[in-house]
Amino acid sequence: MLSYVLRRLIYMIPIVVGVSLVCFVLVHLAPGDPLVSVLPPDASEALKAQMMATYGFDRPYWHQFGLWVGRALQGDLGTSIATSRPVASEVLRAVSNTLLLAAVATAIGFAFGCLFGFVAGYFHDSWIDKAASALAVVGVSVPHYWLGMVLVIVFSVELNLLPPTGAGPDGSGDWAWNWAHMRHLILPAVTMSVIPMGIIARTVRALVADILGQEFVGALRAKGLGDRGVFRHVVKNAAPTALAVMGLQLGYLLGGSILIETVFSWPGTGFLLNAAIFQRDLPLLQGTILVLALFFVFLNLAVDVLQTGLDPRIQRG
Repeated sequence: MLSYVLRRLIYMIPIVVGVSLVCFVLVHLAPGDPLVSVLPPDASEALKAQMMATYGFDRPYWHQFGLWVGRALQGDLGTSIATSRPVASEVLRAVSNTLLLAAVATAIGFAFGCLFGFVAGYFHDSWIDKAASALAVVGVSVPHYWLGMVLVIVFSVELNLLPPTGAGPDGSGDWAWNWAHMRHLILPAVTMSVIPMGIIARTVRALVADILGQEFVGALRAKGLGDRGVFRHVVKNAAPTALAVMGLQLGYLLGGSILIETVFSWPGTGFLLNAAIFQRDLPLLQGTILVLALFFVFLNLAVDVLQTGLDPRIQRG
């Protein structure tokens, strides 16, 4: 196991370098002036040149990339053009909020997805299977930003039960484990959990139906093992794949939460990316994308290691 983890860490080096390069290139290929948020419309050419030199935009791209990578390795992601605050602190705060939201949404989606998937798999081709499968398809198909607006209309506007926006009372972006803050988490977490719930339900349903049709299940029943024991063996065989899907969904939610966080004004990476894109804040945009990409890479590593520990049949080269 240790040698496998070390090999995966070595394999991650070119991946991280490639991710950094792609992130830098894509951000700089986007149209627009990176200093539009700090320069007045009638700024002189001398002032523009001075600001370009201050932020290092007058240097060749290869030089800018080298400086950015070197500083990133030291934990310095630059300074935001729009706010003049360190990008690392901005991204760290946003990532913690998005990680909280994505983790809760993934937990909800994983719990209900596994429930619907196991029920549908055990009652294969019955009306229960069809109902659970239809619910999973609806969960995958419904646009989550539309669902978020519907939930706001129902539970915030009509019923006045839950707050519609923000991460805390009075627009506070600092999280605390109390009911006043947790109320703000319910609607965005439920909205974000719908797609992973549908994907996990369909995956688990196919796994359970396939496992129940294998010969070893018939042999277990022939030996007198009850439904509870058979269920335990089915869970052991389905767990590695289900965990892999859950890990991928958590990674996708971290990077694809921009619409959800915009709808609910949740102060996470999606909300931060949206602001950085419209303000053409290159340091903030680069830093946020890089941190999310690296988190996704390390998350895949953690899921692979967990899979290998749960299922010793998985052989890694």
